[in-house]
Amino acid sequence: MLIIPAIDLKDGACVRLRQGRMDEATVFGNDPLAMATRWVQEGARRLHLVDLNGAFAGEPVNAAAVRAITGAFPELPVQIGGGIRSRDTAARYLDMGVRWVIIGTQAVKDPDFVAALCAEFPGHVIVGIDARDGMVATEGWAEVSAVRAVDLAQRFREAGVSAIVYTDIARDGMLSGVNLEATRELAEQGGIPVIASGGVATLADVQALAAIEKTGICGAITGRAIYEGTLDLRAAQVWCDQAPGG
Repeated sequence: MLIIPAIDLKDGACVRLRQGRMDEATVFGNDPLAMATRWVQEGARRLHLVDLNGAFAGEPVNAAAVRAITGAFPELPVQIGGGIRSRDTAARYLDMGVRWVIIGTQAVKDPDFVAALCAEFPGHVIVGIDARDGMVATEGWAEVSAVRAVDLAQRFREAGVSAIVYTDIARDGMLSGVNLEATRELAEQGGIPVIASGGVATLADVQALAAIEKTGICGAITGRAIYEGTLDLRAAQVWCDQAPGG
């Protein structure tokens, strides 16, 4: 299981939000490339980038920072989400060296858009499912839809989606532990590899996810925990690599 550092971009800076609220942002650095370098040096084998401004604007806002990171680490797999709501936006990110584009809001509004992207860019599309009480949230988490997270995942089972990034909004940025039950349910019933997100605060959380890894969990995204030091990125990845089946 991969431990994937999150770099959330807001106004050119690296921040973390609490429960997705833009007015609850903590700035952890003003140089996204320096932050990416730090996590690479600590053993990261993939990066998770989020254009927070883009998630609300519906189009990329922090593309320059993304380009700087992919340019500095051309061999490092990078996934990016936030405001990817057109084919051209996805293509631009892939052209600049991003490995996977994450489709969130648009996956709810237009599932056919995801299928078309998967057909044109096979192996490079991830769906981001952000949920509150099991229901999918959109528009930068500002709106909660009437779509169940599990139902949405199942829609994309045959589309060729590489993975699902599943975030429990209530736990994101709160250092409160992972929603294991919901994550397991999505992995078992969705039929697509799941990257867990939201609440990964300590090594115990990583170990709890690893214990249900065989249900279909392939990675865990962590943000505030590695920034505030409650989780050691290198130690967590080493533990995963050495765990049975790791």
